[in-house]
Amino acid sequence: MKILVTGGAGFIGSNFIRQMMRKYPHYQFVNFDKLTYAGNLENLKDVENHPNYSFVRGDIANMDFVNHVMRGVDWVVHFAAESHVDRSILEAEAFIRTNVVGTFVLLEAARMNNVKRFHHVSTDEVFGSLHEESSPFHEDTSYDPRSPYSASKAASDHIVRAYWHTHQLPITISNCSNNYGPYQFPEKLIPLFITNLIEGKKIPLYGNGMNVRDWIHVDDHNNAVDLILHLGKPGHTYCVGAQNEQNNKDITYKILGKMGFGEEMIEFVADRKGHDKRYSIRPYKTMAELGWKPQIDFDSGMAQTIDWYRNNVDWWQRVKSGEYQNYYREQYGNRGGLSI
Repeated sequence: MKILVTGGAGFIGSNFIRQMMRKYPHYQFVNFDKLTYAGNLENLKDVENHPNYSFVRGDIANMDFVNHVMRGVDWVVHFAAESHVDRSILEAEAFIRTNVVGTFVLLEAARMNNVKRFHHVSTDEVFGSLHEESSPFHEDTSYDPRSPYSASKAASDHIVRAYWHTHQLPITISNCSNNYGPYQFPEKLIPLFITNLIEGKKIPLYGNGMNVRDWIHVDDHNNAVDLILHLGKPGHTYCVGAQNEQNNKDITYKILGKMGFGEEMIEFVADRKGHDKRYSIRPYKTMAELGWKPQIDFDSGMAQTIDWYRNNVDWWQRVKSGEYQNYYREQYGNRGGLSI
């Protein structure tokens, strides 16, 4: 089995590759990543010399190169995306190019190369914002994206489904809730708060902190992707969430408490434009059809995550300073890591 993982140098993709290589030692994994600011090859230092792992640097919106890389691939797992909502508000063009055009290019290449499974990793944000009393999102929830980021992901979901209906390309889609865990880029809420506190800095909390998200550990998410790949029905969508709703203020106090700080470390900042009120996932289909359920409860997962950032200060300091971007050049130079 040869699996092409797009965005494999990012947070969720790198954890996926590591997890799958442990579970399926005979599978081959090709990490295809452009190495934008969110792509970090240091995330995969422990497997970079493994005979079943290879890295290709390239742009998923480059049709000729993607078609070349797709040859001989059995499955595609498509994580690559521009994903930070704040960045999409400031500059949306990259989100359209990567999330919409890039997904189309991958689908065309997969179709031309007779790929046996194309799994598209999406987000619960495509469904919009829930009221406090609303039922959670599920596979039949209507789309209502409210940011340039979520709109670009919604568009990509529709294109993926079109390739199933039009070309019978064997696709699956997963819409997942907010992830947390090791190797997450420290512009995101949980790693930003943890690393700021380690540095003795205050933590910025949007608005009144009452926005609600459904949090899932990255390993539980990737276990679901694994099951969807092996057991999921082509053409189907699977919602993935831990049914663990937390508002941002509660998350803040939980981190402060576990790290021994008080509320004097909170800095309330102006709210994000169009900040969605609440996300929540009902993962019943994924649980019933695939036998999946989350294994990591939030309290222990948060404690593990805090410990990881405490024990890997060099990693996140290099990310925050930008030094991590030298790792590709230091490790690969002009040898290894095909690029265009």
